[in-house]
Amino acid sequence: MAPSEQVSQTAEFTVENIGGIDSSHVSIPPGVTVLTGKNATNRTSFLQSIMAAMGSTHATLKGDADEGRVQLDLDGETYEQTLTRAGDSVAFDGDGYLNDPEVAELFAFLLETNEARQSVARGDDLREIIMRPVDIGEIKNKIRELEERKDDINDELAAIEDRKTDIPDLEQHRKQIQEQIRAKKDELADKEAEIDESNQDIETSRQEQEELEDKLDELRSTRSDLESVRRQIETQNESITSLKQERSELEDDLEELPETPMGDHQHLETEIEQLREKRQTLNSQISDLQSLIQYNEERLEEDDYEILETLDAADQSESTSSPTDELLGNGGNSVTCWTCGSTVERNQIEDTVERLQERRQDLMQDLNDVKSELEDLKAEQREAKQQQNRREEIERKLADIEDELESRDTQLDSLKSQRKELTDDVETLEADVDDLESEDFEEVLSLHKEANQLEFEIDSLESDLEDVTEEIEEIESMLDRAEDLRNDREDLVEQLTDERTKIDQIEADAVDEFNEHMDAILDILAYENLDRIWIERVEETVREGRQKVEQTAFEIHIVRTTEAGAAYEDTIEHLSESEREVTGLIFALAGYLVHDLHETVPFMLLDSLEAIDSVRIAQLVEYFEDYAEYLVVALLPEDAQALDDDVTRVTAI
Repeated sequence: MAPSEQVSQTAEFTVENIGGIDSSHVSIPPGVTVLTGKNATNRTSFLQSIMAAMGSTHATLKGDADEGRVQLDLDGETYEQTLTRAGDSVAFDGDGYLNDPEVAELFAFLLETNEARQSVARGDDLREIIMRPVDIGEIKNKIRELEERKDDINDELAAIEDRKTDIPDLEQHRKQIQEQIRAKKDELADKEAEIDESNQDIETSRQEQEELEDKLDELRSTRSDLESVRRQIETQNESITSLKQERSELEDDLEELPETPMGDHQHLETEIEQLREKRQTLNSQISDLQSLIQYNEERLEEDDYEILETLDAADQSESTSSPTDELLGNGGNSVTCWTCGSTVERNQIEDTVERLQERRQDLMQDLNDVKSELEDLKAEQREAKQQQNRREEIERKLADIEDELESRDTQLDSLKSQRKELTDDVETLEADVDDLESEDFEEVLSLHKEANQLEFEIDSLESDLEDVTEEIEEIESMLDRAEDLRNDREDLVEQLTDERTKIDQIEADAVDEFNEHMDAILDILAYENLDRIWIERVEETVREGRQKVEQTAFEIHIVRTTEAGAAYEDTIEHLSESEREVTGLIFALAGYLVHDLHETVPFMLLDSLEAIDSVRIAQLVEYFEDYAEYLVVALLPEDAQALDDDVTRVTAI
């Protein structure tokens, strides 16, 4: 990935009552800024202030203050967060630079307790840490949605292909109807010619002839209406049969669904809410413990600093008493407790801090367990909701079908009544025509009847021709749409490919970033007999909810060489503290790059690098400088000396 493009804007920070800071204003220009000073000089407190300005809540309020704040002025915008003491906790309010600082807290704010930084040494699940910002559930839902849309398109295309095969038969049928119409029209023309010839031979009154012709016209029209009604009855019967078939299929689908209504899943919502509350409680406890641990560590560091100053002052005086004994007593192994004022062994306080850290780790494990259980319950709740939605959809469709069946039954009854009335009318008209017939008119009446029948057949054929033509045009329209559907399907397939490979691509990118930067930094730092540290993606069986699935894991490898030049694989436990720190920082950098934080988070913070020697710290800082607009590093004065002179140094906060 490309390094971050630096800007020329200086960031201005105003801090009040954060950590150990009373009040301070610090300017941070682009590039590397080193916060240099002895322990307990508020370097870590200022890094926490930067985090708070970014939107993080991992900052502590000064012990003797009820309210604090941090303000960032950058690129013409102002961002501010306030901290207010609320009982045993601290409430945060305001607008930070980031809407959601969680990913930055994991991969950009690399203080001593940073989880990504410590994950390698602790043997944590490295893949889980890299993938934590990725909403895998959302990706799976998107894949499911795309697959459903693709299936719908496939079904529609299959239906179009089925209809496409009907076109040759329909074309042949249309041609046959057209030929029949032409034949019937020719036959009708011959009949009309015969009628004209017969009319000339019959001497009858115009009135009787006109009356007979009117009756014949009425008979023909009534027969046409009767045939039309019969067709409508047939259509209604076909529709009713189709609706009943659909209703039967839906009822089968409904029976296959679980009968438990959504209300019976209320316990899931209750359990989820309880787990959310438990998660919130654990987060609060972890935050409080972290604040307590950091406060005690800072006080221990500050105590050492003040003791050294007092000893220096005492050496310059002519006092005959022992200043060391006066300050430390017991050979310098005890301190004054800052909570109750009594003198306690220093190692007791250190043991307490260590137990607090162990307690924090236990709570972190509890928190991970709660998160896993919460995801399982959410998945179960989503499945229950989907089943309920499907049940409601089927029930709605069944209700609509019942309504339509009722409507069509009503229409069918009406059509049957019309058929009966028209049948009666035809019989009456035929009787009237028979009454008007005479021997003189017998031949001409027969011709008229035949002509009427031919006209009726022609009308029927022309109606059939219209139906066949409309069906052909409908299929041709569907064929035109098929091309658009195929293009849509290709787009969906591309989207599906992207979504299905997204998780795999992020994992692969993270491994590539780590391996690439780890190789580069080891070449630069030149640790003795440490050839390579690299991550391999392996497949393993894990539990996901209530099922076992195949999932990738990140397996870290360490390769060393003996004095004789033979290579062998080592373990994390055998890395030096300096090597572990560098490995953790490079893993955090890999997460920083794979999640594109170099594009959205301007600040990267480094703290607690004392385990690494000064020369290597300078090389590490120079390496990290390429990937952040603002790289802020807290260093002891002796370590800061190894950095280039053009690096910005802040010595007072």
